[in-house]
Amino acid sequence: MESDNFFLPNWESGQVEEACKLSGPIVVIGASGFIGANLFHSLRTLRNDVYAVSRNPQKSWRLSGTDTTKLINLDITDPEQVQHVFNNLKPQTIFNLSAYGAYARQADSQQIHLTNYIGTLNLIKSLMDTGCSAFVQAGTSSEYGLNCTFPDEQSELIPNSDYAVSKVGAAYLVKYYGIVHNLPSANLRLYSVYGPWEERDRLIPTLITFGLLGKYPKLVNPGISRDFVYIDDCTSALVKAALTACKTNPGVSVNIASGKKTTLSDVAETAKELFKIQADPLFGNMPNRKWDLTEWYGNPQLARELMGWESRVSFKEGLKLTTEWEKEAAERLKYVSTPVKDKKITAIIACYKDNQAIPFMYERLSDTFRKTGYDYEIIFVNDASPYNDEQVISEICSRDSHVIGISHSRNFGSQSAFMSGMELSTGDAVVLMDGDGQDPPEVIPDFIQKWEEGYEIVYGNRIKRDAPIHMQFLYKLFYRVFKKLSDVNIPVDAGDFSLINRKAADHMLKFSEKDIFIRGLRAWIGFRQIGVPYVRPERLFGHSTNNFLKNIWWAKKGIFSFSTKPLQYIQTIGFLVFLITVGLSAFYVIEYFINPPENARGIPTLILIMLGLGGIQLISISILGDYIGKIIEEVKNRPKFIRDKITYNGKTYSRQQEINKVISDIKKQGMI
Repeated sequence: MESDNFFLPNWESGQVEEACKLSGPIVVIGASGFIGANLFHSLRTLRNDVYAVSRNPQKSWRLSGTDTTKLINLDITDPEQVQHVFNNLKPQTIFNLSAYGAYARQADSQQIHLTNYIGTLNLIKSLMDTGCSAFVQAGTSSEYGLNCTFPDEQSELIPNSDYAVSKVGAAYLVKYYGIVHNLPSANLRLYSVYGPWEERDRLIPTLITFGLLGKYPKLVNPGISRDFVYIDDCTSALVKAALTACKTNPGVSVNIASGKKTTLSDVAETAKELFKIQADPLFGNMPNRKWDLTEWYGNPQLARELMGWESRVSFKEGLKLTTEWEKEAAERLKYVSTPVKDKKITAIIACYKDNQAIPFMYERLSDTFRKTGYDYEIIFVNDASPYNDEQVISEICSRDSHVIGISHSRNFGSQSAFMSGMELSTGDAVVLMDGDGQDPPEVIPDFIQKWEEGYEIVYGNRIKRDAPIHMQFLYKLFYRVFKKLSDVNIPVDAGDFSLINRKAADHMLKFSEKDIFIRGLRAWIGFRQIGVPYVRPERLFGHSTNNFLKNIWWAKKGIFSFSTKPLQYIQTIGFLVFLITVGLSAFYVIEYFINPPENARGIPTLILIMLGLGGIQLISISILGDYIGKIIEEVKNRPKFIRDKITYNGKTYSRQQEINKVISDIKKQGMI
């Protein structure tokens, strides 16, 4: 049996026995969330037939390190997906803890009702076909809304938000199918559940974070109240409901509450005592939220009578237990962030001989993304570095589920590395960066700002680079020559460092050409584009892998990929030489008759002309050869890259069958 000390429940022996009595297989829908993850891990320490189900379970920081065979991707708003999963698993005990709208950042009313009501309907209808032993729906005390003072289950529901309305609808679905169609089901109206692995921006984790520093966080009105239920009491209630209420009273709704009103003033006083805070709390320095109420606590009588459940852990004890857990989990929690925006950004870093710089790039990127408030993922692509880049990336992946590692079978070049990462990316936008630290992550918020203004592509515009004067001159010369020769409008002083919208990135991935030049493709596809000025620093460590000859190769790659003007110039030069030849021929014929030569003259001139024309011919042939070489490479149709390994969700996959499955799983997540 799998175990994880971070998820061992605080259950008594009787509660453990109850969990073992549940009919299996068991699915926990919404297992990526706070309550769902705790329930899933608590059950998996006891038995092997428990599955974590959510949209993207592999990306959840709460499920990191879990056996991937126990993780199921499912969008409950898609009835066909639900039916497919239930037909395959034939689950007997189903806990539906999926929800949308419980946090201020989840404000899309359409998505709230689609997930909470239609999603629940899809689950119930599928269960009516497959059958089950118990279906437990996680409701909310918000269903009572304005009627929040010690209500029992017969009290009037006066919802005061879209979230509450959608949950009321789901509760009535459970009631209808339970009473009329005898579906073994129950709706648990959960009050303020707290404990280990709660979202980092919620009251209790924030209170503990500040409390350990001897301070208070910003607080709202001291009279605002909650009915706090410790997480292990909550997960125990879910188990008890599956064994009792679902069978004895199908369709029933039950309050899961302590029955005790705890004000924010009480919370502050408890924290003061636990953390030995010297200062007094300052209330009102944070505005009340629209759902904050002064008399919000529930009546747990029915839970005692129907399920034999009651809250065991007091708020003071629960806060102490959570604090002890936070201390123990501090190393893992430092890599956790709570996105405040729905969009996601993927950073793709091409690495070659960057083993020293990678940890610094990771820390800077993580810090930058956490500050932006966006969800994010970081894909490091090790392009067969001879150093230990792969090992460094693997170590980072093992502790942070935001990070994916790719290793190529050989060095295919940075352009292929970027395309390899883009194929696996699931973000709404991708950011392309070199792994040597010359592309500063601190510029990314400027990219995002322009992206939010409506630009599909935002590129870094190098106003200055830390490099020798002659190299600065050559780089500037190249971009201007490239722009002049190119058939599309290429921005000057713009490298690969850029943010590319999902739509634009998908179009780039459709290109079949093998010899890729990303900054050219980026300009070619069009869309709204803009540059952001920045100073390009030197590498963090070591020396540049580019040299003069390699820069010449880069210049040729760009020009021959996006311009046919060199062929036109050859044609023009040939025509001019032909005209000069005709003119000289006429001149010498006339000269011969007007001023007949006494002896042979002009041999040096002929030799120079022959050498000059020969040089022009060789250059022309070499240009033609470059174009023909590109044609040959494209005709061969070899892959742009070959992946040797993928490190995902803390595990490394090297067999091709495993790699293909991981790629398929990641792409499915991108479509959900």
